[in-house]
Order: sequence, then C-alpha cells, then structure tokens
Amino acid sequence: MPPGRRIAITGISTIWGAALARRLERDPEVEYLAGIDSRPPAIELARTEYIEADLRNPATSRLLPSTRVDTVVHCGILWYPEPGRPPKALHEINVIGTLQLLAACERTETLETVVVRGSAAIYGCEPASPFFFTEDLAGRGPLRTRFQRDISELESYFENFARRHPRLTCCMLRFQPEIGPELDAPLVRYLSLPVVPVQLGYDPRLQLLHAEDATGALEAAVRRPARGAVNVGPDGSISLSRLLRLCGRPALPILAPLFEPLMRRLAGGLGAGGLVGDGVRFLRYGRGVDNRRLRDQVGYEPRYDAVAAVRDLAAERAGRRIGPGLHPGEIAGRVTGVGR
Repeated sequence: MPPGRRIAITGISTIWGAALARRLERDPEVEYLAGIDSRPPAIELARTEYIEADLRNPATSRLLPSTRVDTVVHCGILWYPEPGRPPKALHEINVIGTLQLLAACERTETLETVVVRGSAAIYGCEPASPFFFTEDLAGRGPLRTRFQRDISELESYFENFARRHPRLTCCMLRFQPEIGPELDAPLVRYLSLPVVPVQLGYDPRLQLLHAEDATGALEAAVRRPARGAVNVGPDGSISLSRLLRLCGRPALPILAPLFEPLMRRLAGGLGAGGLVGDGVRFLRYGRGVDNRRLRDQVGYEPRYDAVAAVRDLAAERAGRRIGPGLHPGEIAGRVTGVGR
C-alpha cells in the first residue's frame, strides 16, 4: 500500500467498519483514518477521527471532499436492523445512503478507490441455482425479497458510478452470511437456539463466512482492490444437517408452509426484523459462491473453509456448555468419532 494513504470508512459504528479501522490503525503507511456514521464506534479506536454524519443527508457531499481521502470503504450497508434503527429504515440507509455517498465521492477530487461491502443476496436462493455463483451471474434470477431488490438497486447505482469514473478503482464485495464465536447476529442466534427449526424435506448447502475472514477480505480489498464485483465466501459448503450436528443442536422439522410464519414470530428475538423472507429461502435452498476472484485478484486466501468456520463456532459453544450435549448425533460422535 503506498505511503500516506488517507482512508474514510462509512458505517464506523458497525462491527465491520470498526474492525477494519482497528486493523488499518496498526499500519504505519496509513496517514489518516476517518470514521463516518451517525453513531460512534462501539470499540475504542486510537487514531481514527470520528465524523458524525448521516449518509442520507445531502450534506455528506460537502463533508467528504474536506477529508481529502484517496480511498472510501462503504461499510454502512445494513443486513439486519440494529437497536434503535427500525426495520423500515433499512431501505433508506442502504439505498438512499449509498446514493448520497456516491454523490459525495464524485466531488472528492483526491479519490482513487471505492470499496463497498455488499451482499451475495444479489444472486438469490433458488432450487435450480448453480452450486457456486460466479460474479457474472448476478441479476439472472428473480428478485423475490425487499432486501434483494435493495441490493440490486444500490449495485446498479454503483455500476453506473464506476462507468462514469473509469479513472477510479471501484470494487463491490459480495459477502456471504457471516458466523463467528464473538459475532452477535440473527443467523448465529438462530443456530444457537436450544432446538433449531428446519424445513421438512430440505437440507440446503450453506456457505457461511467466518467473521475473521470477513474482516480479512475487506482489509485485503483496501490494499489491493479489484475492479468490479468480487465474491467473498469460504471454500466448499456444508449441509444444514451436518452443521447442526457439529454445533450439537437438535433439529425440529417444520412443514415448509409453516416455517416462515414461525420464523416471523421468532424474528424479534433473533433480531432479523423484516429479513425473514431472505432467511427462509437461504435455509431452504442454500447458496454458494465462487471465490476465485477473491483469491487471484484481491490476493486473499480464506483462513477457514465452510466446515472449519462451523467447527470454530461449535468449539466456542462447547466451551460454554456445562456437561455433555444431549444431541443424539453428538452422543454418537463421542462414541464413534463420526461427524467430528
């Protein structure tokens, strides 16, 4: 990374924005770091200047140029509601906020690179989907949920921005859902339920990204951005049934038509808000992405494959448990060594 880098991170209050800032603070070649958000970061940062601003406000277009940054990392796209932010605010934050940020980028003459932390939800979850989506397959399937439509809309804004400004390196990272021992997110809460509801007759292949690799890939893209879309996911995949065996969680099969109403009732406790529809389809059909561009062009090699990410989560859960688990597959595994 060239010396004297000046970097602005939007969404500094999110775990991903704060974790990236903490890593970049340790790099002596980063001269200046700004964290932009309407809320301060939840962790203490040593040399990141916190700039209080709401990206939905047009005033951002005057604020960003004053920082004279060469790189903007957009971590302000929310995948699920946060405390104090109602589900209905997701659309405005994700789409309107991104649109206002790109307008601010256009006015920042020092800018060279824009990296966006997006979502692999752009591909959808369909029964006839390929095993692993490559980046060129976005937009081929129907947009069935509000979150999918939001992601598609903001990607469209981003692509138009990149075409209008070919001198800039514009990188759209499409992240798979993340899990991790310290991550407090709806999917992790779902997998931590004492009994996990599943859809009867479905055993999807899942590709869950370890939180450490999520931050590592984001940092790598700041240092070596690739133009266009880049999938961010682990190697391989894991079935939901095997995942639950590894985590020592019994499954409760539910008829598919009854699963979504049940998940909507659980949504408040899981913190999923209005994203239940996306989760239901993900847990019915699964989704995998091809990560060759991440490895070859961004230069990031995921530390955890799909199974190892689940094992790390399971090991942390086992460390908290008092006494042996009661899942029949876990008991059999201790006797036979199978499934571990």
